[in-house]
Amino acid sequence: MKFTMLAVAVFVSISALAQGKREIIQLGKISDYSNPLEVKLRLSAAEKPPAFDLRKEKYTLLVPAGIGPKTKCGLFIWINAGNAPTIPRAWDAVLAKHKLIFIGAHNSGNPRNVFDRFRLAIEAAVQMKKRYNVDPKRVYISGFSGGGRCASMLGVTYPDVFSGAMPFLGVNFYKTLTAANKKQFRLSFIPHRELLAIAKKDSRFVLVTGTKDFNRLNTLTVFTQGYQKEKFASAFYLEVPQLGHALPGPVWLERGIRLLDGGEKLTPPRQ
Repeated sequence: MKFTMLAVAVFVSISALAQGKREIIQLGKISDYSNPLEVKLRLSAAEKPPAFDLRKEKYTLLVPAGIGPKTKCGLFIWINAGNAPTIPRAWDAVLAKHKLIFIGAHNSGNPRNVFDRFRLAIEAAVQMKKRYNVDPKRVYISGFSGGGRCASMLGVTYPDVFSGAMPFLGVNFYKTLTAANKKQFRLSFIPHRELLAIAKKDSRFVLVTGTKDFNRLNTLTVFTQGYQKEKFASAFYLEVPQLGHALPGPVWLERGIRLLDGGEKLTPPRQ
């Protein structure tokens, strides 16, 4: 099976962007990765994605100081639960340390059509690769709560675009799973079998939750009954002590990035 690629256009030149500062940018025409039929195929969706004009969308871009068009770097694509693509300011230094460019779409929160959320994230990855010297093994999709659920789905259905996924406090899976207390979590999508095989073999997944997160049982069940039982080669579970349904501090972001980068076993961070 052949999956499609297309050259892209952008509205903002690299030279016009300030390093180390958040910038609002727009991207150009969508690639074939976001073609409605392509998205429908990859998720085995019953419905067709609606019309979508990327040229009307906006993104927040954060390029760490020292990263130019020739600097080898990675991407950290963000899908938020709310409409603003916000992350904690304390995360900026961690992203800079690991040479990760941050990009997140505006108006991509839980109220937005899910196919739009997918395509906004896909295009962020595809088009940033045209601007920067991106390591294809370090293209990470992430998000919070409902955005984390979207990120987990994209990590499985677009393993040729994203090399890893780190959903925070929300995760979906492609099979119905039963927790230890018999509660069921219904399947959310059905990935194409060829893409699923790639994701199982090559992609990395880090599932982040908190001991007080109301999605904790969901996340733990997806990890044990989903990723582990389905034999994903590189899947990890991070549970943050005393964390409710909120983003954790930078030490946990860094721990997740290190797992995505290499998969090594880590000493638990100090609390």
